[in-house]
Amino acid sequence: MQRQVYPQIRSKNTMDSMFTTFTASKPVLLLLAIALLGLSPEKAANAPSSEGPQYTADGQLRLPELYREWVWLSSDFLTATDPANMQAGEHRLFNNFFVNPKAYKAFLQTGTWPDKTVLVVEQRTAEDMGPAPHHKGMSQGPVIGIDLHVKDEARFPGKWAFFDFKGSTTASMMPVTARCYSCHAARGAVDTTFVQFYPTLLPVARSKATLSPAYLRESESAPPATK
Repeated sequence: MQRQVYPQIRSKNTMDSMFTTFTASKPVLLLLAIALLGLSPEKAANAPSSEGPQYTADGQLRLPELYREWVWLSSDFLTATDPANMQAGEHRLFNNFFVNPKAYKAFLQTGTWPDKTVLVVEQRTAEDMGPAPHHKGMSQGPVIGIDLHVKDEARFPGKWAFFDFKGSTTASMMPVTARCYSCHAARGAVDTTFVQFYPTLLPVARSKATLSPAYLRESESAPPATK
């Protein structure tokens, strides 16, 4: 008895036709999406990554809107010893450090920062957690400042630049005479950055032998930590 094969052949031909139609339409769908976004194909191809530094037409740096979704590197708690800062009410604060994910992944591979690295320092007030029967401590309060440390080799003569946002969404480059430049250059463990304070990255830098000679000299001369 001869088996009926026509329905199966017909079904297969239909599926092949649907797949061919979808594949052929993918470029059209892509162009349609680009048009809806208001971008030409050339601009879409050359659009910078949202992770890297973004600038306004007059050269100011834009604050990354979603930086808190980036890689968290560390946090620290500082007590100001400068009388001017103490009078301004900044005697205690938390610093939270973030970096764009692409730069973090590159650091894990190489032990140093790639071009277009964006490091964010978010400053928050330190709030007393109030009385408790068995402990006392501090918690983080509102944001009081945001600074960015950006590596853009084609834009900055020293490859890196600092930006202080002062409550705004854009900021101009801080002058190279600002003390943060000389401090980072003298004490930064890797490429003028304080990797020594990022516990997930310091071992990477050690294994890749990318620690700066200045940091190595400083760490060798430092007194042993007390227990």
